[in-house]
Amino acid sequence: MSNSLTMNAYQAEASSTAQYRWKVIYPALGLANEAGEVLGKIKKLIRDKEITFGEIQDLPGNDRAEIAAEIGDVLWYCAMLAKDLNISLNEVAYMNLDKLASRKARGVIGGSGDDR
Repeated sequence: MSNSLTMNAYQAEASSTAQYRWKVIYPALGLANEAGEVLGKIKKLIRDKEITFGEIQDLPGNDRAEIAAEIGDVLWYCAMLAKDLNISLNEVAYMNLDKLASRKARGVIGGSGDDR
C-alpha cells in the first residue's frame, strides 16, 4: 500500500467493498452507528481504565488501534454516503476546509450553528 492516498482514491477503493441496496440511507445509518462505536471505546477507557481527560491523547497502542479501526469505519461510511450523493470525498474535504477558513476569518469558529 502506498504512503500517499488521496481522499478520492480511498473512496474509489472503498466502494469496491460496498454491498448494500439502500443507497444514502444505509451509509447514513452506518455512519451514525460507527460514530457511536468510537464514543463507546472512549467511554470504556474512562470507565474501565480510568483514563482522564489529560491522558486521552496518550493512549497505549492497542487502545489507539481499536479507536483508529472505528474511525476507519466512520471514514468508509462517509465515503459511501458521499458516493451515493455523487460527491467526491476531495470535494467534501475542500468544502469543509473552505467553511472552516471562512469561520476563522470572521471570528466565529468557536460559535454554534451552521450559518455562522
